[in-house]
Amino acid sequence: MQKLYLPQLAVIDQIVDETADTKTFTMHFDDPQYNAGFRYLSGQFVEASVLGVGEAPFGFCSNPNRSGTFAITVRAIGRVTRAMHAMHPGDLLGIRAPLGNHFPLQEVQGFDVLFVAGGIGLPPLRSLIEPMLDMREKFGRFTILYGARTPADRVYKARLEEWAQRKDLTLLQTVDVPDENWRGPVGVVTTLFEHTAIDPAATVAFTCGPPVMIRFVIQDLLAMGFPEDHIISTLERYMKCGVGKCGHCAIGHKYICVDGPVFSWRQIKKLPER
Repeated sequence: MQKLYLPQLAVIDQIVDETADTKTFTMHFDDPQYNAGFRYLSGQFVEASVLGVGEAPFGFCSNPNRSGTFAITVRAIGRVTRAMHAMHPGDLLGIRAPLGNHFPLQEVQGFDVLFVAGGIGLPPLRSLIEPMLDMREKFGRFTILYGARTPADRVYKARLEEWAQRKDLTLLQTVDVPDENWRGPVGVVTTLFEHTAIDPAATVAFTCGPPVMIRFVIQDLLAMGFPEDHIISTLERYMKCGVGKCGHCAIGHKYICVDGPVFSWRQIKKLPER
């Protein structure tokens, strides 16, 4: 049995600059046997550690169907993340994973799916979008709404372009502050709802982003008539140890790192305010 607090060494294979303060790290475990047997699910997360600096949680952003490597997207906002941004391919990270629960994938087959992401909230949803696209025929209408502060603050620009070219999904993007080359909508991501055709009873919505964004997204989805268990979100910002021991992420009787980070609105609304 894997020891809860024992990280495995992972080798950084590639680092991609997504924005001025955000990078994507692709890596594999240094132990070939461990790497060969490693599996995870969309919505789960890792605890990444830098020796002598600390540890922080990050959701997987890669496709669980692609074995051999995995990826996380990291914004430089603290000691651990800044230390990670100073690393290079070939450097080692400590990784504890997979942790937490996961997005419902099999359970939502046959439904339309709607993804609403803001800024750095797209990475964990990408880990669900990609495997869904691997079996696109099992879902109905496929809609992705993405908002960012500026065009330059959008992550996965090349992948966004790929999605935009697909005929079997709808991608709408908006920014708060446009630049001279931006030709898309301007405003918060919820303004994109008026440009989409959504049947709430037939759709499952997944949302991830800043808490204030999620609050307004859920408010609008409920106003549209979405069932409470058709609204799925994540609460990973509260996590610390990742295994339900430190109590940092405890909200009422739930430990976000163990019972979550994925919750339906029906579950979230029962949690005490924090």
